[in-house]
Amino acid sequence: MRTRSLLKISISGVRGVAGEALTPQVVTSFAAAFGTYCGAAPVVVGSDTRPSREMVSEAAIAGLLSVGCIPVHLGIVPVPTLQHHVRELRAAGGICITASHNPAEWNALKFFGPDGIVLRPNQFAELLDMYHQGVFPRVAAQEIADVRTDRSAAMRHQETVLRAVDSAAIRSRGFRAVVDACNGAASKSAPEFLRALGCRVEELSTDEGDPFPREPEPTPHNLGALCRRVLETGADVGFALDADADRLAMVSEEGNPLGEECTLALAVDHVLTRRPGPVVVNVSTSRMIDDIAARHGCPVHRTKVGETNVVARLIECGGPIGGEGTGGVIVPAINPCRDAFVAMAFALEALARAGGTLSRLRAGLPSYFMVKERVQCRPRDVAPLLRHLKGIYRGRPLDLTDGVKVVWPDRWLHVRASNTEPIIRVTAEAPAVEGARVLVRSLMEYLRPGMR
Repeated sequence: MRTRSLLKISISGVRGVAGEALTPQVVTSFAAAFGTYCGAAPVVVGSDTRPSREMVSEAAIAGLLSVGCIPVHLGIVPVPTLQHHVRELRAAGGICITASHNPAEWNALKFFGPDGIVLRPNQFAELLDMYHQGVFPRVAAQEIADVRTDRSAAMRHQETVLRAVDSAAIRSRGFRAVVDACNGAASKSAPEFLRALGCRVEELSTDEGDPFPREPEPTPHNLGALCRRVLETGADVGFALDADADRLAMVSEEGNPLGEECTLALAVDHVLTRRPGPVVVNVSTSRMIDDIAARHGCPVHRTKVGETNVVARLIECGGPIGGEGTGGVIVPAINPCRDAFVAMAFALEALARAGGTLSRLRAGLPSYFMVKERVQCRPRDVAPLLRHLKGIYRGRPLDLTDGVKVVWPDRWLHVRASNTEPIIRVTAEAPAVEGARVLVRSLMEYLRPGMR
């Protein structure tokens, strides 16, 4: 199956390999549809550092201009910064040109409403209907607006996050931090943010002109250089961001990667200590969250995978914090989206208040082991496969919120279609790594022959 030629359309946006599936024509049409959806008003546009960013950005701006919108170009910005700025400007919406954790040859359009939140499923369905109809209210030449530029987004975002934490306590510790931005969207703003918190910063992969020196996904396997730099410099913490800076992973002072699940777990424990309330995470997020919430006497709600699903439930139940176990921390009161800057600030604030090390903070959390696999799968094969899995595991408790999740008292196995790639994701978690591996192996023996 040729995945490079596929255009992946989901609530996570529209993505594909730039120039193959994601062509200028596709981008312009989707942007025109989004401009029609927003109305003739300001729409914020920004990008990460991918080589195709200029082509895709210009095509998106052309589509917006053609239907009477006023594009406000932010340049290279983290996606949470763009989301924050949509609200700051009271814009009609926003488009971020980024494929997040996908390789550099991919790109994507992420769409946000006037609240700076990823379009909800019903909103995205309306946009998709407009795109397929292909009838857009084009404006006359003399009515085409000028493109505006705005370079204040990063500073405004920084100020909002700094006001939400005890910046003085963090500065008093004088932390030494290494930041690995993967030469992505936060290459400039992440070091500046940490210095504003009084950190002595060592920069690693902060060259916007050379994406990406490692795989953008901040998994432990991709963080060897960061682990070494933390040890070499005697840093208190290492921060690793993905290409668009909505996800964060951390490395301890001992040079050990904690895993993205720990980013959210630490943040949840820190927030619930001060403000107990409901926690919202997706169905693939670690059981650590359930254990931590139980310590604080708080309920946990689980949603389908996808930022928009978690945010919607957080707002509905008034939860103080939620997120996704891939390193995405969401605090609606600060920025109702996955925000690596919020995650970094909370980690430093927790360290400042605890007075110890990141390793010690990690030791205070529950311990589980997660194993993940992926299998290429044609979209038409997903539904029959999931139906068959329900039959295989009948008699066991099943969570059908998103795909099929099989639940045991101390472990679980989850199979679902990816929102961002033409693959099936298989995830298992257990108290010991071999237990998780056994769950995945038993399933993969069935999946791989079926996917040939």
